[in-house]
Amino acid sequence: MAPSPDHVAILLPLGVAVTLTFWTVIIHALVLMPIIYFVRYELRHGRAGVLFWRDVGIVAGVTLVALAAHLIAIAAWALVFTLCGEFSQLTAAFYHSGMNYTTLGDSSNVMSPSWRLLAPLEAANGMLMFGVSTAVLFAVIYRLTQTRLGEQSSYDKPRRE
Repeated sequence: MAPSPDHVAILLPLGVAVTLTFWTVIIHALVLMPIIYFVRYELRHGRAGVLFWRDVGIVAGVTLVALAAHLIAIAAWALVFTLCGEFSQLTAAFYHSGMNYTTLGDSSNVMSPSWRLLAPLEAANGMLMFGVSTAVLFAVIYRLTQTRLGEQSSYDKPRRE
């Protein structure tokens, strides 16, 4: 019996998704790690955790930088969708990617059976990356709150040698 035209290859989309997930982790690390160093620098110089509006600016900046990382990840997925031949226009691929990445789903654009597996794998990737950026945002807010309340973190306590 000949294979049907709807024969779905699993390994190729799985390999593409794993590769893209790896790169989105790298994107988030490159974007979020400098935030941690910046907040640590501001805390050491006494400029964070002291003034309300400065702290609001830090939290807003962290949020916007994290959003930028997500947009870059969505664009990377969209570029791959275009390179796979699923979309002729990058804008349509970007919209579809954004719907997948945020786990909303896009029922108006269904990908071909060969690449359909990319949609749930991108959704899983998006959930993981939103978790990472949420964790960083929480850590920044927690650290600013600790400083404002005058509590020393375990990183700030003098070491006994």
